[in-house]
Amino acid sequence: MQTVADTSRFRRARRSTSRQLGNRILRSSLVEALAAPHGVDRYLELVRPLWNASEVRGEVVRAERQTARSVTIEVRPNEDLSGFRAGQFVNLSVEVDGKRHARPYSISSSEHRPERVELTISTHPDGLVSHYLRDRAQPGMIVGLSTGDGEFHLPAARPERIVLIAGGSGITPVISMLRTLCDEGHEGEIAFLRYAASPELALYDDELAALAERHPNLVVHRAYTRFGGGDLDGHLSRAQLDAVAPERAGAETFVCGPPSLLEAAQTIWAEDRIETRLHVESFVPPTLEIQTGTAEGRIRFEGSDLEVANDGRSLLEQAEEAGLQPESGCRMGICHTCSCRKRAGSVRNLLTGEVSDTEDEQIQICVSAPVGDVAIEI
Repeated sequence: MQTVADTSRFRRARRSTSRQLGNRILRSSLVEALAAPHGVDRYLELVRPLWNASEVRGEVVRAERQTARSVTIEVRPNEDLSGFRAGQFVNLSVEVDGKRHARPYSISSSEHRPERVELTISTHPDGLVSHYLRDRAQPGMIVGLSTGDGEFHLPAARPERIVLIAGGSGITPVISMLRTLCDEGHEGEIAFLRYAASPELALYDDELAALAERHPNLVVHRAYTRFGGGDLDGHLSRAQLDAVAPERAGAETFVCGPPSLLEAAQTIWAEDRIETRLHVESFVPPTLEIQTGTAEGRIRFEGSDLEVANDGRSLLEQAEEAGLQPESGCRMGICHTCSCRKRAGSVRNLLTGEVSDTEDEQIQICVSAPVGDVAIEI
């Protein structure tokens, strides 16, 4: 029997061949010379906005507000998107008030359906892009996309037993895993635990119920942590796991959600000495160890003819304070949108504390702070 996964592999292989040939022609030196001074991409955009020889773009074909705090968009990418693995994210970029902004968002669709990439974006208090998309996303909008990235994903060899645990907006990469497994006709045991503050804020409730009806190997459990009334009572606990996933020691478990959910899972799995079978992902930015007040040296922004005194913050923040507008995305060291070349000097990684003095290296300026004099190509 041919599955969705089999059909998807065939279509990807066929599209890949034609895409490589077309891009090779469009990116040739002859075509670039003929398109000067604007370049190939500018002329392609005039014919069709989705066409682009140098970057992945997509057209929004569906925009649905599942809750008051989120928007689910379905994006049809151009032929440059090479695919992703269930659980990964893409960097999505949009233009807001004349400036391009990029943010990483987890993919919620099956990896076997790359012709339609679904993203469910929940708003955050200071989320410029998330609020813009919730309010403005509609069919016909053109967005920029990256290929799939991230270490949180299903392994190539699917485990026989799988436990999927999601809290709040953390459901997006986890439901991508579930949809992928269902598309493959996975016959192993799957336990899905979904936590949400209330039914009104719960994402994908109807689909989870429908999938559980169609797949006898899948069991779905719901918990509403503020109001109760779900299949489970309260937050993640050992008692809950003993009831719904008693054989978790022999399963691979994937958890995504707020810090409290991850901490509870990590504690339980560590106590049971099975932490190697636990895989976690958090959407909460890490705490950056910024040391102000003792900073020394100066920053030279090469290419901008600008030099400023180092105040200890990240290079991205200091560049913006100086009036520059370097590209940035997640601002937490995940998406690499802000990567720039450091020509000279030392920087400290604000996540790990590690200091690097390698000259002429590519660094993420959102999580790199100068240590003394630094020259950066911005």
